[in-house]
Amino acid sequence: MYERPFRENADEIEDLLRQYEDLRTGRKASFLEEESFEVLIDYFNEKNDFHKGLEIAETALDYFPYSADLFIKKADLLIATYRYNEALDVLKQAEFFDVDNMDIYILKTDAYLALDMQQKAASLLEEALLIFEGDDKLDLLFELADVYDDYEEFEKVFDCLQLILEQEPANEEALYKICFWTDFTGRNEESIRLHQRIIDEHPYSELAWFNLGSAYQGLKLYEKAIDAYQYAVTINDKFDYAYRNMGDAYIRLRKYKDAIEVLEKVGEITRPEDVIFEAIGHCYHKLGKLAVARFNYRKASHINAADSKLQYKIALTYIQEQKWEKAISHLENALRIHKNVPEYNLAMGQCMLQHKNYKEAVYYFSIVVRNRPKNIRGWKALITCLYQSEYFEEAIRQCNAAIKITEGKALIYFLYSGILFAAGKTKEGLIQLETALKKSPNQVKNFVELNPAILQNPQVVDLLARYRKTKRKK
Repeated sequence: MYERPFRENADEIEDLLRQYEDLRTGRKASFLEEESFEVLIDYFNEKNDFHKGLEIAETALDYFPYSADLFIKKADLLIATYRYNEALDVLKQAEFFDVDNMDIYILKTDAYLALDMQQKAASLLEEALLIFEGDDKLDLLFELADVYDDYEEFEKVFDCLQLILEQEPANEEALYKICFWTDFTGRNEESIRLHQRIIDEHPYSELAWFNLGSAYQGLKLYEKAIDAYQYAVTINDKFDYAYRNMGDAYIRLRKYKDAIEVLEKVGEITRPEDVIFEAIGHCYHKLGKLAVARFNYRKASHINAADSKLQYKIALTYIQEQKWEKAISHLENALRIHKNVPEYNLAMGQCMLQHKNYKEAVYYFSIVVRNRPKNIRGWKALITCLYQSEYFEEAIRQCNAAIKITEGKALIYFLYSGILFAAGKTKEGLIQLETALKKSPNQVKNFVELNPAILQNPQVVDLLARYRKTKRKK
């Protein structure tokens, strides 16, 4: 509760302790002022010797039984020793002597929260808001915001912070906090209106400009967000979070060169961070500058070697360059850290397929299917691999499993049909092809891609022609 650290002169404390012991034991005629008792209580409170502090508080109240401050200090110590109900009783006594003391409300709130009585704590603070003004009211609003956070009334947390900023627009603590709660509650429009009012009054508040940009970004108004962030960094050119968010907004707009420029600025004003190098690598990756992308991914990986995703991203750059061995090396690194991530196994399977190592490819694709059984991409990779390796019976079995698990996706029926044709089961292949065409004719390319020569089959050509004719009539 008490913010000021204890910095009293050691000799003075020693002298007060001697006087206190003389008073307590009656060895000498001695008297301590109320302020001296408070100094000793604070001293032991800071040393976390709550038992001694309580002893002194009780002695002090024998001499000053009408002191609200001493009752409050005693209650604070009781709360520190988890004696919450006793603390509430003591605070009732304090109210008799100083009903308008804000510390009473704060400590009562702490006790109610500790007793899991959040609603009572909130009601108490709401009542106090009608009594206090100025800085006291701001302190109560911050306390009330914490109470609402504690029992998950998150909209009311935002309301409290908004009230604080309406009373004191330049309050930095509220400006920092409301940015998070705007994003959390999605109340971006209100935040925009609030911060526009604040900026009208305080045009050089970089936090207000930053929060305005963040709210625009929450609404996916990235151009407006960037404008606001640019004002923030004009006011404070070391405002790294504004550069970060601006970089993200540029990435969302696919303006990767601009994103790189502002993200590199972050690196100039703060210590190196993996997330910044990763974001820069992502931008270069999107620009097709794969070597520079790898360079930045590696920088990120040196900072955070436990992040398997960075090894995966390096592998993707090698896959784009068809450097399969190097891609495999980095995918192995990623899989050593997180072996069951579907994306890693899918990429590894694709590399193995390029090497015609079908058994290994099937192994990795099977992991993808096992971890994401409803994901059609994994099934397509597995079934296509079995087809290419001419394991037709196993491919048929996997098609049947996939149809059940994916609830009859058209893509699986197209693959199933192609495999049946390859296995010499023409009649069944035609049946499954017709089923697939009824479900989604636009996906017929998946059937043709499996074996383009299938279009030389007159029965297939006839079925496709009849289906197109039927479709035109509809």
